[in-house]
Amino acid sequence: MNIKTSKQQPILLSAAFSLIAALVGLSPALSSAETGPAEVRLDFAFYSPPSLVIRKFGWAEQEFAKSSTRVRWVQSAGSNRALEYLAADAVDFGSTAGLAAVLSRANGNPIKTVFVFSRPEWTALAVAKDSPIKTLADLKGKKIAATKGTDPFLFTLRALQTVGLSKNDVELVHLQHADGRTALEQKRVDAWAGLDPLLAASELEAGTRIIYRNVSFNTYGFLNTTEKFARQYPEAVERTVRLYERARYWIQKNPEEAAKLLADEAKISIDVAKRQLARTGFDESIPGQSHRAALKAAAPILIAEGLVKPGTDVAKVVDELVTEAPATKVALRFPHGTTR
Repeated sequence: MNIKTSKQQPILLSAAFSLIAALVGLSPALSSAETGPAEVRLDFAFYSPPSLVIRKFGWAEQEFAKSSTRVRWVQSAGSNRALEYLAADAVDFGSTAGLAAVLSRANGNPIKTVFVFSRPEWTALAVAKDSPIKTLADLKGKKIAATKGTDPFLFTLRALQTVGLSKNDVELVHLQHADGRTALEQKRVDAWAGLDPLLAASELEAGTRIIYRNVSFNTYGFLNTTEKFARQYPEAVERTVRLYERARYWIQKNPEEAAKLLADEAKISIDVAKRQLARTGFDESIPGQSHRAALKAAAPILIAEGLVKPGTDVAKVVDELVTEAPATKVALRFPHGTTR
């Protein structure tokens, strides 16, 4: 066949190339390879068992190898560290307590919560085994170790409020969680707002005594990303949420193995790991209205204690923080018969 040339040929060829380019752009595989991040940075934390499962089994590396995306893990020692990493663009996903995430966003950190990794009772107010302190009221004028910007810190403020005390009635000593445990056991502070697994370990190994617990003051375990990352890489967000849903389901189906994994990773005894997991629920994963309601109920403490700017609409902050879309998609499609 002879191909005739004409003045229209450049136009036709140009149109053909444009059509091919458009079709290529619609290909999911090519689109993913072209627009996905070169690297996904995930945090892991001993207070987030699902993160330990994903890291241990190499699930993230397997998942993101499909798009030639590298995976890097960064350890978070507490919500404050995870939030600092997110603010500094040092991680793409950070594990925090719910109220800590609200506080951070209210103060300018543009994060989004995309998954609920646990419903824990991970914090309580504790004293040394031979301490004369018996009640919250006894804490007036005392030194309390608490990591600023974390759930234990906010738990402390809410607990004090129940007996008419505020942060001005005590001396809050801002120590990272592990240092707070040490300070309590060495009697350099009078009380400690503990966090599991450190709290469980201190109870079992040092006889540390809990004087106040309130599961409703423990906010959920939130997996957060930045608005920028969520906007640029929605597929990577969905894939990460899928990994967390897989890990959550695995923990539910393998409690003994989960306890052993936690014990090995956190370098704690199996008894400590079991105590932590026994007071942690893994039945929820989709951030939604119930989580917003719980956070809005807790939000007044942020205003009362001057932790956010005057006039901050904390309810609006909560609504902007919590997004259920990625987790909803994953939950509807997740193959619950497959965990490994």
